[in-house]
Amino acid sequence: MLAVPVAAAIALGAAGGGAASAAPSKGEAESLKSRAQGLVDAGYPAALAAVSDSKGESAGAAVGKGSLETGQAPPMDGEVRVGSNTKTFVAVVVMQMVQEGKVGLDEPIETYLPGLIKGEGVDGSRITVRQLLQHTSGLPEYTDTTPGRSDIFQIKDHYAQPRDLLDTALSKPAAFEPGTQWKYTNTNYVVLGMLVERVSQRPVGEQIDERIVKKLGLSHTYFPAPGEEKIRGTHPQGYHLSAGGKLEDITEMDPAWGWAAGAMVSTPSELNTFFQAVFDGRLLTQSSIDEMKNGAVDASSYLGPGTVYGLGLIGRSLTCGGTSWGHGGSIHGYQTDNAVGPDGTAVTVAVTALPTAIADQNNLESSAKEKYQRNKDAVDATLCHK
Repeated sequence: MLAVPVAAAIALGAAGGGAASAAPSKGEAESLKSRAQGLVDAGYPAALAAVSDSKGESAGAAVGKGSLETGQAPPMDGEVRVGSNTKTFVAVVVMQMVQEGKVGLDEPIETYLPGLIKGEGVDGSRITVRQLLQHTSGLPEYTDTTPGRSDIFQIKDHYAQPRDLLDTALSKPAAFEPGTQWKYTNTNYVVLGMLVERVSQRPVGEQIDERIVKKLGLSHTYFPAPGEEKIRGTHPQGYHLSAGGKLEDITEMDPAWGWAAGAMVSTPSELNTFFQAVFDGRLLTQSSIDEMKNGAVDASSYLGPGTVYGLGLIGRSLTCGGTSWGHGGSIHGYQTDNAVGPDGTAVTVAVTALPTAIADQNNLESSAKEKYQRNKDAVDATLCHK
């Protein structure tokens, strides 16, 4: 997700678990559609949304234009690139490996990737798995120098190996001493993807598919294969601002530069199913769920007031009281904000451009923050049953 509106394109959101809730009413469904329409009115080409109660009853909305070129309506519950929601999938796999005794949360990453994590001020023997999951490792950020921060259209078809991403990061000095600060850093999840592959001796995408996707029966959620640029299922087109100042289609792109930090594809309803499953025991033991939330650190400097970061999860204070837990994500062309509230209600809102792409370019930072706040407000209002 794009947590700081003018920062790198992979980013976040929010989500939790809890008691049974009433099925989404007709009024709530209409409210969801109205909020989605509000996002389109704010300048997003299209908005797709889904709300699910703790029993799996759901409602959805899709408004705007799924294609600016044809004017075609967006598909209900279409597939979208989900950016940093990928991090929570990876975190769940790591926690499952912890449960299986294959990985230790407080073991140095050097134990699993010997000799790999080293650089100026960087020493894998002093960075733990927990610190990688929580963004307290101090590893430098590879997306700070990723080609395309100025014009993604020039490199959208470029394939990058995970090791290339890591090497880019390790060419820079450490951001801080491990465990002394918090900084949202995509490099952490590239390293965790490598950890999963080393421990399992299988691709990280396959591990996500076997351990999560198939178990939950998700048919539109996947980790793209190497070189896969098209979105497989029915989907709205994603748009980004070109160097010429026009919204242009960027749906087809190689998401390899996001890899275990942000490459996945899903739908609003399937993201709801996944996040509910994170908290209801279908994927993890209660001890693991508690571990992911307990000891969460303040993340307000990057994610805004009232936010904390656990192990691959974001906690966010709700305006109606209580905390939501989860994540969210952004990648060129798409942004998803999602959450599970205290009563078990899950909501995901997806838009087909980043806030920076539809913001006033003459007042970029404040305008993008305002656009992004609308997305967060839509999630909060739905969870608070407003």
